Amino acid sequence: MRNVKLVMAYDGTDFCGWQTQPDAPSIQGTLATAIGRITGEKVLPQGSGRTDAGVHALAQVATFRSESRIPVANLVIALNDILPGSIRVLEACEVAADFHPRTAAKSKTYRYRLYRPAICPPFFARYVWHHPYPLHFETMQEAAARIEGEHDFTSFAAVDPEKPRGRREVEAGGKPGEYSSGTSNVRTIFSSIWRQEGDELMYEVRGSGFLHHMVRNLVGTFLLVGKGTIHPEDVIAILRARNRSLAGATVPARGLYLVNVEY
Repeated sequence: MRNVKLVMAYDGTDFCGWQTQPDAPSIQGTLATAIGRITGEKVLPQGSGRTDAGVHALAQVATFRSESRIPVANLVIALNDILPGSIRVLEACEVAADFHPRTAAKSKTYRYRLYRPAICPPFFARYVWHHPYPLHFETMQEAAARIEGEHDFTSFAAVDPEKPRGRREVEAGGKPGEYSSGTSNVRTIFSSIWRQEGDELMYEVRGSGFLHHMVRNLVGTFLLVGKGTIHPEDVIAILRARNRSLAGATVPARGLYLVNVEY
């Protein structure tokens, strides 16, 4: 039995997210079907994290167990022949039997893209959030830097109504079946920066792990800073309050990318 590791890129627009759902196309389910067609086995690939509906990935990591002896180089070719063009397997290799792409991850990097001109070309619309309104870039940079370090990010975690109050399933960086409550919402952010690149503002954050909607809620809060609604120092007060209602709105999924997973 081999443990096969895949590195994948995908356009998440037409999918309900990574995780298999009964009545909607998912990345996990589409990949499982393709593997089954090639190997004849029923598998459920495990990912480094459950990206939401509409979220993209440049280097998602997944593993699956297989008794097939197909060489990994041939497996990449075969999978890309079957998978839709919106999902690509970039590389494959065999890893140790106890390797799990989520629990073994040391850090992840996410990127959010804001398109600034007055008109967004239709070819960009699936991959950026069009936000042409005035923003003060320097204060957004200052606010982003303030979340670096170890903090409790409860204020920036999604409140999932289907979960018991105070118990929100960890999207990334936690163990399978782990739920967040209290200090389990503590994460370490290694870097948090905004940069200007052409017609876009890009937010990039690297951390030990991320709670459900955490990056999108951070971006929504930094936009409040950029508009002058709140000040950079208010971000620390929001962190300390551990109150989701004090942070900004959740920005659209289409601008978010999983960029890298480090092991």
